[in-house]
Amino acid sequence: MKVVFVYMTAGSAEEARAIGSALVASGLAACVNIVESMKSIYRWEGKIQEDNEVVMIAKTTDGRLPELTEKVRSLHSYDCPCVVALPAEGGNPEFLAWIVEQVERTPASEK
Repeated sequence: MKVVFVYMTAGSAEEARAIGSALVASGLAACVNIVESMKSIYRWEGKIQEDNEVVMIAKTTDGRLPELTEKVRSLHSYDCPCVVALPAEGGNPEFLAWIVEQVERTPASEK
């Protein structure tokens, strides 16, 4: 299993906390960091938009990514939520092993 960091955004801190809590409780992420107050400028439905968003970074494995993505899509208020996985290329081996242990050991009854 390879560790990935999943970059996501949400429209509010409350939504980010709800999604992050659900991902950790279901064993789809070992940890979710929430960074409040980011300004996003983007094009949506042909118009330039500017909004405040909240950043979430989930630590998981590539094997859990499809389930994590579906869980986020089911909980998210956006029509097309940002869910992008970035590979963790090296780092503290003990920390990376902890991530794998957390997402791979969660019993099906807790998911």
